Amino acid sequence: MKTYNGYHLTGIIPARYASTRFPGKPLAEVAGKPMIQRVYEQASLILDVVFVATDDSRIYDSVIRFGGKAVMTSANHRSGTDRCAEAVKILTDEKGISTDVVVNIQGDEPFIRPEQIELLISCFSDKAVEIATLIRRVAPGEDIANPNHPKVIIDIAGNAIYFSRSIIPFCRDASINDWTKVHQYYKHLGLYAYRTGTLNKITALPGSLLEKAESLEQNRWLENGYRIRTALTEWESICVDTPEDLEKAENFFKQIK
Repeated sequence: MKTYNGYHLTGIIPARYASTRFPGKPLAEVAGKPMIQRVYEQASLILDVVFVATDDSRIYDSVIRFGGKAVMTSANHRSGTDRCAEAVKILTDEKGISTDVVVNIQGDEPFIRPEQIELLISCFSDKAVEIATLIRRVAPGEDIANPNHPKVIIDIAGNAIYFSRSIIPFCRDASINDWTKVHQYYKHLGLYAYRTGTLNKITALPGSLLEKAESLEQNRWLENGYRIRTALTEWESICVDTPEDLEKAENFFKQIK
């Protein structure tokens, strides 16, 4: 098993079939392969131990067919993080796989780069880090109003202060069209890593007001006093949320070939 600074790493890809905006999304083909396979293969370029965690036999069977590893989890999870926690418990109790740091890889990002995962896990060279995630600088003039692209503000140590679907911060003395020119904004990319003990604790927390308001689970962790270390990546996340995004992903694949 691959280690980092002596830590045992496990990659978990949460994947559910019943997506509201795109049912069956993990099995949608991207350049001739199911999207979940694309994600799995990219994660396996950097992580020795990778499992898909799903609640649907169609996804499970697809993963096994292409030679991947998968575990069946409950259909009642409220988030991918909760699904990761159950998957890690199954791997520990039933397969004897020891995990110190869990990497949560989104099942709808078929072009996740190994360098991004490596950057994420490098955060744990600091023993104080319990949770880590990736962010990207917003370029001047870039659209930051889309609520499907969460924004984040950070402190001087790189820890997240708050995540929002709104534009944060509000620049009082500038036109909104100039905000990205007068202030450095950051977009959040939905790739997480957690120490296993921390993962178990944050998934036991009740839903919080800020989490419910923004529909962003990471705000629950912040509200309960957990710190989230951020790492800056230069690469944009190519996320497939809708059938329209799938066409964009196909075009992107053609560009990088």
